[in-house]
Amino acid sequence: MSVQDDLDPVTVEVIRNKLEGIADEMGIKLIRSSFSPMVKEGFDAAASLFTIEGEVLSQAMSVPGHLSALVPIVRQFLKTFPLDRMSPGDAFILNDPYMGGTHIPDIGMMVPIFHDGRVIALSATISHHQDLGGMVPGSLPTTATELFQEGFRIPPLRYRTAAGEDQTFLALLRKNVRFPDMLLGDLNAQYASCVVGIRRIQEMADLYGGTFLQHCFASILDRSEQMTREALRRVPDGTYRYEETIDNDGVNLDQPVKVAVAVTVRDGLIDVDFTGTNPQVAGPINCVPAAATAPVYFAVRAASGAHIPTNGGCFRGVTIHFPEGSLVNPLEPAPVNSRTAALKRIAVCMLGALRQALPDDIPADAASQLLVLIFGGTRDGGQRYITGELIVGGGGAGSGLDGIDVIDTDNTNCMNNPVETLEFDAPLLVRRFELAPNTGGIGQYRGGLGVRREYLVLEGSASFTHRGERHFFPAKGFRGGGDGQPARSEILRKDGSKVDIPSKMVTTVAAGDRIIVQTAGGGGYGDPALRAQDALAADLADGKISAEALTRDWRRPADAPSEPADA
Repeated sequence: MSVQDDLDPVTVEVIRNKLEGIADEMGIKLIRSSFSPMVKEGFDAAASLFTIEGEVLSQAMSVPGHLSALVPIVRQFLKTFPLDRMSPGDAFILNDPYMGGTHIPDIGMMVPIFHDGRVIALSATISHHQDLGGMVPGSLPTTATELFQEGFRIPPLRYRTAAGEDQTFLALLRKNVRFPDMLLGDLNAQYASCVVGIRRIQEMADLYGGTFLQHCFASILDRSEQMTREALRRVPDGTYRYEETIDNDGVNLDQPVKVAVAVTVRDGLIDVDFTGTNPQVAGPINCVPAAATAPVYFAVRAASGAHIPTNGGCFRGVTIHFPEGSLVNPLEPAPVNSRTAALKRIAVCMLGALRQALPDDIPADAASQLLVLIFGGTRDGGQRYITGELIVGGGGAGSGLDGIDVIDTDNTNCMNNPVETLEFDAPLLVRRFELAPNTGGIGQYRGGLGVRREYLVLEGSASFTHRGERHFFPAKGFRGGGDGQPARSEILRKDGSKVDIPSKMVTTVAAGDRIIVQTAGGGGYGDPALRAQDALAADLADGKISAEALTRDWRRPADAPSEPADA
């Protein structure tokens, strides 16, 4: 009998809940202490605790893509800096996508947690930084063709010791980014978040003992592994396939990009194979395995159930094959800054494949769109500014439920930038912010709506980055439901000319120009002829569908029932 078998399950459960509370406290500290709009408003950051073997112990309620991305980052730190080379007060950072990172704006940080002279756990954070240099403000150039254009690369480094930060490194960093004070403020927030983890784990170790805690850590992970495999055994064995299409790579705008996945389920184990996915592309939507793992893990958690504590044990039964030289395993120095386009399509493919086995549990395709807008320029008075927006589309409808309007789905979990904050940070006026009617896919249950947002540039000129998706390939409906409407964006110049944005673009906007974006809707579910009359009436009254669309898209056969079949 192992030591774990002798542990009191009540005590283990108390410790597990405490670990989750610590991770959430770390996440709150990270968000509230950050300087950049991308983190303090968009919540584009995450925090986790790890075992000394590099497995997740607990995670903050934040971005799933970041939480999973911390796993290869921590493993890279452990490879570069073994435990016996760590000291109290150390902190390590990296962002290099080909050395454990995901893309250059995301900086991962890890600190060791010591008790009685040895490391007993690890505390880690990751934040999307507003600017890391490169060819455009915001470091998300959709036209990049190599990694060197995307910003300042940081290999695994010892960022600080008990004596403080590495001042030589900080001096170098300051000279290579556009807004150094903002960057260093966010790095300080990451370290402050990690310190929360140190203090709380040390308090627990003082109470229970470090060795006892580590036995509990092992028990918690083993339990999640067992529960996950039990849950996945209800998925019928077999191989399930799904494909999705990305609009373009940002460089070759007329060439769509394919994502293909085969998910094989056998006795509670899952193997994921990306054979058939597009070869790596010229533009920056390539996605390194460290990032591509995140949507796979997300889908496994979604399929296995929310009752299972999320930690590294959940993923022990998952294997993934990323073909070398493909979109999901590019060769250095392929650009990767816009890899979210691929991540979102991977998530849709994973859920679409598993939906074939669990058709009543997994909804129609979501828009699964994270539109990123970056404005960077100079005010008339000479002050430089940068701000960013994260805008989403509609969720997919499911059995018994309409899709949620304007919801961030799958492996991202970000927030929009409030209008007041945006207008304070940059010389912009938000003229409209409204639901986009008729964008959700028709069906017995309607897909979620996208959103329409309009900006007016008030002064000066600015670099403008538009990293979009779903302009050409809408979210698919399910079981007779209609596809969601695609996204669209345009720039209305002050001189009266119009520029249609082909999903991805870097350009310059000036005072008097207007930018109008509309995100995609989610797929519908079920035969639209079966939609309840009161639901249609409510949609019409709420402005979610127009009278014209009601007549055109929701015509009801004379002999169709007036209520849903499963109502």
